[in-house]
Amino acid sequence: MREGCECELLGERVPQPPQRPAPPPAATGPASRRDRPPVPPSRAVPPPAPALPPPPRVTQAVTAAGKEAMTGARPCAAEERRSRERGSCGGAAAEAAAGGMNGARGAGRALAALLLAASVLSAALLAPGGSPEYGAEAAPPRDLDKKRHVELKMDQALLLIHNELHGTNLTVYWNSERCYHCSFQVLVNVSWSGKPGKPSTAAVAVSTQHGSILQLNDTVEEKEVCRLEYKFGEFGNYSLLVKHVHNGVNEIACDVVVNKNPIDSNLPVCVAFLIGVAIIIAVSFLRFLLSLDDFHNWISKAINSRETDRLINSELGSPSRADSLGGDTQPGGWCPPASPPRLRCVDTFRGFVFIMGSSIFLSMTSILQRGCSKLKLMGKIGWRSFLLICIGMFIVNPNYCLGPLSWDKVRIPGVLQRLGVTYFVVAMLELIFAKPVPESCASERSCFSLRDIIFSWPQWLFILMLESIWLGLTFFLPVPGCPTGYLGPGGIGDLGKYPNCTGGAAGYIDRLLLGDDHIYQHPSSAVLYHTEVAYDPEGILGTINSIVMAFLGVQAGKILLYYKDQTKDILIRFTAWCCFLGLISIALTKISENEGFIPINKNLWSISYVTTLSSFAFFILLILYPIVDVKGLWTGTPFFYPGMNSILVYVGHEVFENYFPFQWKLGDNQSHKEHLTQNIVASALWVLIAYILYKKKVFWKI
Repeated sequence: MREGCECELLGERVPQPPQRPAPPPAATGPASRRDRPPVPPSRAVPPPAPALPPPPRVTQAVTAAGKEAMTGARPCAAEERRSRERGSCGGAAAEAAAGGMNGARGAGRALAALLLAASVLSAALLAPGGSPEYGAEAAPPRDLDKKRHVELKMDQALLLIHNELHGTNLTVYWNSERCYHCSFQVLVNVSWSGKPGKPSTAAVAVSTQHGSILQLNDTVEEKEVCRLEYKFGEFGNYSLLVKHVHNGVNEIACDVVVNKNPIDSNLPVCVAFLIGVAIIIAVSFLRFLLSLDDFHNWISKAINSRETDRLINSELGSPSRADSLGGDTQPGGWCPPASPPRLRCVDTFRGFVFIMGSSIFLSMTSILQRGCSKLKLMGKIGWRSFLLICIGMFIVNPNYCLGPLSWDKVRIPGVLQRLGVTYFVVAMLELIFAKPVPESCASERSCFSLRDIIFSWPQWLFILMLESIWLGLTFFLPVPGCPTGYLGPGGIGDLGKYPNCTGGAAGYIDRLLLGDDHIYQHPSSAVLYHTEVAYDPEGILGTINSIVMAFLGVQAGKILLYYKDQTKDILIRFTAWCCFLGLISIALTKISENEGFIPINKNLWSISYVTTLSSFAFFILLILYPIVDVKGLWTGTPFFYPGMNSILVYVGHEVFENYFPFQWKLGDNQSHKEHLTQNIVASALWVLIAYILYKKKVFWKI
């Protein structure tokens, strides 16, 4: 989830909420559907995926996330010194190194080449000039009606409203089908032309993201003339004809006519998807070839690994492979204790709050088993939480786009800040009540079938108390000017009754404790619900539910260790948790988007959002655990490489997102295909950077 500040200085459009006019007079036509209960902010957008980039593989006793978050262990210095000395060996040593090259190394380099090739291919297929959206003849100009000076932007269409009603002035109101319980907004006024037989025309841009509801009222008599729902296509040209129908009954008809067909906005995504499928097929075929001895031997002879290393080092520099970006150099003879086998599938989700909990438990268990004292571990937990919070506040703070950062405008909550607080609470909770992991008891009849839960009853009690606090504050805290227990978006939601109640108690607590200037200024609810107050989706109250979600991840980690080497028991428990959390979500939401007791909402981090995402997390673990850890059919590539440097990749993306080659000036800033091309290239470059750092054994730990 990106919370970057949308500034004109960066070339981005800042959605400016229009003035909220008075709602139109009561409709005399069909009954309105706008009498449902309130809804949380930004209900128009389905909940996105969690903030950090999802890396690949799973752990086995200590995940890569756990190492980075808890131990800070570095590669063996002696081993790395031998690796550097290979470049100065004689020809015989080079031949031996080349002959010992394995298939995984070749596949990794081939993957990097394929990623760059995919970026080039995407750019070639989606770049201007070869655009599938516009042909030489069918290319509609953005200002289809130049006389009316309507310039269309992304996700907009041109609507020409023709008023053929004699002596009648029309007011056109607009609303989005996705804007739940919203009041109508004035779109345009269309006056009578004053000349019989000659219609008056007004041109206006309408949104194409969702279906539109248009209501036309007689301006003078303030009564509804007609009402219709229509889904406009991007950059299409439409006419709305309002006229009398003489069929024995004096009726008014409102018909939509397509003057020029819209473009296919989904075509660039389809092209990118096909490229992705082609990459997967190519990588799978390459791995199959590398598994053949004859082909492997031929490749080994054709590639001189020593020469490749020399070229890379001469061009890119050769940083010390024993040094990480976040720590001191260790003595040359020191090498960390060998870690247990990794559960690769856990890494596949690293970066999400859920899997952070799994990593905390797995890594902490490994550290305690090596004899580290709890007091020392507490210090490490506090220090790393502090670093995460500082990085989020002072390095990736979105308010930098307003100029030099000052305390008067600094945003206090944020993605890394929430991760830091969540990590601290969950890690300390597990450390305080840590117990030795019981030995495998597959052959013992007296084993508890729920020992992963029974042994953690103090932690569960604490989590239930936290959740009770969230429920109590959310539904019983009095909020000035707002109904108690309000979960809606404010703005024009709920027919505009509570414009300054965005987020209910969650928004009120943030504004009360942190101040309006220290929280996010451009919430997603402002786009659809035209909200005017600041609201932070990473606020204080939502952090409680992120802690709950991380603890559910801890539960997944306990299942992996408590039932180690018992694949059937692990899969049964993943299935049980998936179904249990899914049933809770069904009960809370009533299987609806807006009608449930607690609707799913990411901006609020509602408990139904947490149970739903956790249910899916257990489901994906259920699928990937046998594929990655048991059968070894997939190693997690290419997500594995960003996963080994997830903090570096995330911070690097936030800092350098506006720099070339991750971003450049687009030929058409309102084109989906050009934005998609830019994002594909940027993603491929970050994967390539992560791959190079992994091969160089350069890791940024905190």
